Amino acid sequence: MATTTATITLSSTDLLSDELSLSTTATLTIAGASTGLTGTTGLARKKTGNTSEYTLFAAASYTDDKAHKVYLKNTSTTAAQYFIVEVAGTVVGRLYAGDWALIPWAADTTGTNCDIDITPSAADMTLEYMLFTDE
Repeated sequence: MATTTATITLSSTDLLSDELSLSTTATLTIAGASTGLTGTTGLARKKTGNTSEYTLFAAASYTDDKAHKVYLKNTSTTAAQYFIVEVAGTVVGRLYAGDWALIPWAADTTGTNCDIDITPSAADMTLEYMLFTDE
């Protein structure tokens, strides 16, 4: 059984009136069980050639309604450059230079097209990504 652990630490000395220090850890498991996720696409990079929308993960290629996890990171160092991230045609947000995200993904194919799409704000940007799959 694979064990994959995700940890996030948030800290700031000037965001709130008191110092912020928060850390949490989660073990990535399959849907409805304590068994670890065993599949992955592997860590990869997508270099864009223009500002068109790209499908990063097509829901039809994965088992729907599972506990998939998607890791995304904008590797740009130019502060104004971002990727628009969409799931099922709905904008989830923007990843600016250096930003990253770890999001759950059901890959639902029954009601909507639940693909994960990205749109770069400039040509020649690079997105680092990985999918942990619950197959």
